[in-house]
Amino acid sequence: MFDIKSFLMSDFFITMSDTAFWRFMMGSALIISIVAAGYLIPQILLIAFRKKLFDEPDERKIHHSTVPRLGGMAFMPVILFTVFILLVFDVHAFRNQLMGELGENVLSLSICVCSLILLYVVGIADDLIGVKYSAKFVVQVGCGLLFLFGGLYVSDLHGLLFLNKLPYAVFWPLTVILVVFIINAMNLIDGIDGLASGLSGVALGYYGGVFFEIGEYAFAMVAFATLGTVIPFFYYNVFGKAEKQQKIFMGDTGSLTIGLILSFLSFRMTSVEISPEHTCLSRVHPLFLAFCPLLVPCMDVIRVFIHRVRMGNSPFLPDKSHIHHKLLSLGMTQHKAMILILLFSIFFIVASLILSKIMDPTLLLLACIALYTVLNIWMTKMIKKKELEKK
Repeated sequence: MFDIKSFLMSDFFITMSDTAFWRFMMGSALIISIVAAGYLIPQILLIAFRKKLFDEPDERKIHHSTVPRLGGMAFMPVILFTVFILLVFDVHAFRNQLMGELGENVLSLSICVCSLILLYVVGIADDLIGVKYSAKFVVQVGCGLLFLFGGLYVSDLHGLLFLNKLPYAVFWPLTVILVVFIINAMNLIDGIDGLASGLSGVALGYYGGVFFEIGEYAFAMVAFATLGTVIPFFYYNVFGKAEKQQKIFMGDTGSLTIGLILSFLSFRMTSVEISPEHTCLSRVHPLFLAFCPLLVPCMDVIRVFIHRVRMGNSPFLPDKSHIHHKLLSLGMTQHKAMILILLFSIFFIVASLILSKIMDPTLLLLACIALYTVLNIWMTKMIKKKELEKK
């Protein structure tokens, strides 16, 4: 009979090198979360259809079938289960390395979990019965304040916008604004199949890889556990058939949860020390290193808000001015539009990592904004041209 305790206490794990152990742990985090989410999401689908908990189509939405929007309910339980089951393994295998990593970062990780619980509860309430935007905004601000207590803040711009060290009166509100902004950016970009989960998957893979490379294993595990949770959801969201009751949306529960985790990982990365031995990362600007995976959703939200204000509309009322709406108006399918936007995001990540080593950070930021703006102006002109041709 297989004895799991003897297996965990075997020389294989006790004598494993530290690097090999952490690779095993990261791979395990990814696999466990994929399996757990892959099991949980179909159960959520079953409950949603039995209880008729659907996202009904309307004139603004792209889908035309009744689809459950409770996929995000799987995210937090699976992430926490993955991290803590591996913590149990770490202790029983007499390594205690994950225990040490979590212990060293207990304050910031505890703040992340507390914030996650708050947004998770609000997201579930919103998906089930609806929550006023003002109430969600207050909770998001509360999460930003918790970040400050957890030592997660941006206090130095490292020359970006020609600023360096910031006083408390500036970086405290700046931190709260950035947390709220990133959370809402991921929430608002969730407009077509696979887009929010795809962009977050790219970002989580990036954060997991960078944190692993620089030895911040606790945060790498959070990233990989979240990535593994997103992968099965992406499958059901993109390839699931609504008529076969296999399609699901993440809803506000999922987008708020993912937005919070991405905020947490990006803020943590602003404070890490990159040693010269990490040649690929050593001269990258700290803020571009931390926030480059979020450039596309963040720039899109800013552009959409400006557009709505220019048109005399409330910046908080939904419309069809996001980049994915423009690509659909050009005749692209949802899948093609999603893939193209993911490629945009990867391009901005790679370009930021390379160019921030040799360019002034302010100039690079302006170049990113200009490129994104020109691209959107071109798409708008092409849409108008297409509409004129139809007349």
